Amino acid sequence: MTNLQMTSDQFLTHLQTHASSFAKAVATDEGEWIIKGFIDVYQNIYSISVDTKIVSKVLELLLFPMFVEFAKTHDLEIELCQHQNFYPDLTFTHKASGNRFAVDIKSTYRESDSKVNGMTLGAFTGYFRNRDSNKNTLYSYNQYAAHFVLGVIYSKCDEVADERKQFTLSDLAGIPSVIKDFEFFAQPKFRIATARPGSGNTKNIGSVDTIATLVSGSGPFASLGEEVYDDYWMYYLTRDMAEALGVKRPYMNLKTYLEYKQRGTDTLKAHARDIAALVEDEPETEEEEP
Repeated sequence: MTNLQMTSDQFLTHLQTHASSFAKAVATDEGEWIIKGFIDVYQNIYSISVDTKIVSKVLELLLFPMFVEFAKTHDLEIELCQHQNFYPDLTFTHKASGNRFAVDIKSTYRESDSKVNGMTLGAFTGYFRNRDSNKNTLYSYNQYAAHFVLGVIYSKCDEVADERKQFTLSDLAGIPSVIKDFEFFAQPKFRIATARPGSGNTKNIGSVDTIATLVSGSGPFASLGEEVYDDYWMYYLTRDMAEALGVKRPYMNLKTYLEYKQRGTDTLKAHARDIAALVEDEPETEEEEP
């Protein structure tokens, strides 16, 4: 019998259960990445880079068949984003209820046993603020019942990452993997977000960088709730944005945000239209993790 409803919590539970098997699809029994490099028509194999952008794309290709199986199992339709830098990477629509779920694939590498380099979780301008707009997104933000991250944590093998190396098929068994020890997790985006941009003065939301916090989804907005997360980032101003508007930045972190909320938000809301106009024509860049 077909399940006539699928809530956001049910989708998350299904995705988390499925994600637990992803490591077997991308790694050997020893935990090393099954991808060894790129091959040309002469059967020469070239070492792959540890560049995050390349790693993320190859992982996405490896995982796609598993996402297709996941969709079939749970009566979902799956749609890929047709354009680079559009949101989200994957759209799942429950056939019976029509509920739509956004899933972004994000990867990052370990810096220690407990910390990672961090992730960028998408823009806080553009479609995030203009939630009925289809600009740079498959469906408008408001059409999704929930927004999730499928996260991939791995360790780099810097000592073997040399793109100048060249091998042949006979060398395949001895080609070292450039990344290893994968850990997958799935969480609502707001639960792993932090209160600062992803990198520098960019207009992307940053993630927490503690592995336990990422996996458990216990970031600062987890207890505050998605409504606070939305409000914080919809009205957040970088230094450049504030200077362009000729206003003082109302807040820069959760402490100053809470102080600002106690004073009231009329000042910032009065500039909401100006803020939207300021970022309307800017390209929607999904910057990769550094």
